[in-house]
Amino acid sequence: MNKINIEKLGYNKSFEESFLNAKGMEDGLIPGRISAVHRERYQVITEHGEGWATLKGSIFYSGDQSVTYPTTGDFVAIKHNPSGEDIIYKVLERKSEFSRLDSFNRTKQVVAANFDYILILSSMNEDFNLNRLDRYIVSAWESGAEPLVVLTKSDITDNAEHFIQSVRVNSPGVKIFTVSSITGEGISPLKDYLKKESTLVLLGSSGVGKSSLVNALAGTEVMKVNEIREDDSKGKHTTTHRQLIALDDGTMVIDTPGMRELELWSADSGMEENFQDIESTAKTCRFRDCSHNNEPGCAIRDAIRTGEISETRWNNYQKLKKEAAFARTKEEKSARVQKKLQEKKFGKMLKDHKNNKSIY
Repeated sequence: MNKINIEKLGYNKSFEESFLNAKGMEDGLIPGRISAVHRERYQVITEHGEGWATLKGSIFYSGDQSVTYPTTGDFVAIKHNPSGEDIIYKVLERKSEFSRLDSFNRTKQVVAANFDYILILSSMNEDFNLNRLDRYIVSAWESGAEPLVVLTKSDITDNAEHFIQSVRVNSPGVKIFTVSSITGEGISPLKDYLKKESTLVLLGSSGVGKSSLVNALAGTEVMKVNEIREDDSKGKHTTTHRQLIALDDGTMVIDTPGMRELELWSADSGMEENFQDIESTAKTCRFRDCSHNNEPGCAIRDAIRTGEISETRWNNYQKLKKEAAFARTKEEKSARVQKKLQEKKFGKMLKDHKNNKSIY
């Protein structure tokens, strides 16, 4: 059997350095990439091909809160088992990650890792929502990758320029592509922009056309497509779990289930990037502690009056700013909890070491 060149999956010197640090954990470890997560079982791609893997129990179930659990797109250190499931020993250091707040457990949920672009899809129909786009774009900038807004279904609108201009005004600096997966319009410019052997993450609501776009990028049907009711823009989830798909041209796509709601986990740098106009304008207010309500010399209120900043965009900025502050508090609390657990663990190790010395 021909071995797979894992470098074709995005494995580079940075991951190799992280892997070398993990090699001492066990003899015979090899690098692999997570292509899908199914509860406590993982689909992985290694030099031996695609297979299944489970976590090393003594490492991942030891109660150590600092351990990073694998997600789709992660590179990992694996012990290959030719007669059964491989064993995952360590998640290699990530170059990017897309996170959100798990609304059920109120904890951080990493959706995908190690990608170059986040393609944020929005249909040019009744489902188009600028506030939702803001959330995706803020989270995308925060991830460490470049966000691209892809306006889909250009074949069903006579006014694509309206949607393009709306995004351009609302999110300056973000590149915008209009595509039709049916006619092929806009697919070539999008493919030309993406660098060779890059990893993409596709985000958007159900029925927005993620699976259709994957097929259009691949030039063949690699994903099942469900129809939506265009009269009310409602669709069904085609993708039921996050999965990494390697296309023939070397591009790798992480498709995700449709997310109509996205709660921010960490968003400080993402807010700065997406709302540069508002944050730079706020710095020119007469008073440093301006609340941007009724103070004299408020640059924000002046910009809203002149139409330079829309009231809707300002209101959404304030809403996301509060949510980002809450997310930051959650993140800081989580870090404090982990620090205390590590200190407690270290204290126990010292105590055990002292007791063992006293025996001898």
